Amino acid sequence: MTLMLASVTDLAEAEIAIIEGADIIDMKDPSQGPLGALPHEVIRSVVAASAGRRAVSAVAGNLEMRPDVLREAAEALAATGVDYVKIGFFPGDETAACIDALRAVAGRVRLIAVLFADLGCDLSLLPRFAAAGFTGVMLDTAMKGKGRLIQHKDIATLERFVEACREAKLMAGLAGSLEPPDISRLLLLDPNFLGFRGALCVGRERAARLDPDHVKLVRDLIPRERVVPESGSGDVKVDLRLLAARGYSVEPPSRSEADRVFVHDLVLPVSIGAYDFERGKTQRVRFCIDVDIRRSAYHAEDMRDVFSYDVVVDAIRLLLSRGHVDLVETLAERIADALLAYPRVYRVIARVEKLDVIEGRVGIEITRERAAESGKLHQLYTGAADYSATKTNG
Repeated sequence: MTLMLASVTDLAEAEIAIIEGADIIDMKDPSQGPLGALPHEVIRSVVAASAGRRAVSAVAGNLEMRPDVLREAAEALAATGVDYVKIGFFPGDETAACIDALRAVAGRVRLIAVLFADLGCDLSLLPRFAAAGFTGVMLDTAMKGKGRLIQHKDIATLERFVEACREAKLMAGLAGSLEPPDISRLLLLDPNFLGFRGALCVGRERAARLDPDHVKLVRDLIPRERVVPESGSGDVKVDLRLLAARGYSVEPPSRSEADRVFVHDLVLPVSIGAYDFERGKTQRVRFCIDVDIRRSAYHAEDMRDVFSYDVVVDAIRLLLSRGHVDLVETLAERIADALLAYPRVYRVIARVEKLDVIEGRVGIEITRERAAESGKLHQLYTGAADYSATKTNG
């Protein structure tokens, strides 16, 4: 399950975040850079008021990368009673020594290391964090207002970060000027938590006060429950909030109740082909994808009411990042599988064309449709799709 982390500045904002359903209340001063620290008395007041209702985290500050400085700050924060202490790791020569210096603190409070996508993040550090007893690692941005996380790191790179954390048995967090349209894209990666500040504030300004409506919107876009198999069966129970849409029906749609989201003429370099000469290099491939979805009962007003075309593009990019594919047929099937894993999707038409083989285009178009009887029982995440589909070549 992906948790929602909401950064707040005081007790009043913490109460808003708790009421609207944030999972982790994160204490931070946004006026003081990416990891501005709050006074300890403010943090203690939030810890006391939360009274077990929510986990509380706090940032240690934009600290000099010295082992003694980081350890002292972490120990002082641990004494406030927070559940998590977030420590920023800026590039420097003493990174390894700083990590090792926090080993003793990790025995008393859960430590979250913060790395910065816009300053370069070294994934080779993850095993060292794990060995020092850290609980998790968050990938954030240091220079606020100069690009969202997903602008600094593409979806395939973020997937590698989450997977590397998972391999090191660390929680994986993603943050960095995230906006509501980013949520459905990042949920594809199944991180342990997503962190927000600006998206929750009046006017989307991170230095402004929290807006309850904005907090609710972000909360509604993040699943509150993990999708789990029923005991003794292969069926999958779906929390309909996973659909990021209000008023969704699982019944087969009529023509008037269906919408089509499409991505056409997307040309990407792809390592594809069954011949030996096609290996070890890329060639241009055009993707034209039509996704038929069950429409919401609501007029589209925000991201709760749409199936984003970004999800289609990201699904393709994630599949391409996993290595060479021999056949266009295989690639088209994988795209359809990934998109049919979303419960709102009931039909996918995928056209995949190789542009560099002849003076023209060659490829395949397939149509894959969810079997009507299985429409209620599907998995959100592409890595665990479990569905029946009617297969017809188009």
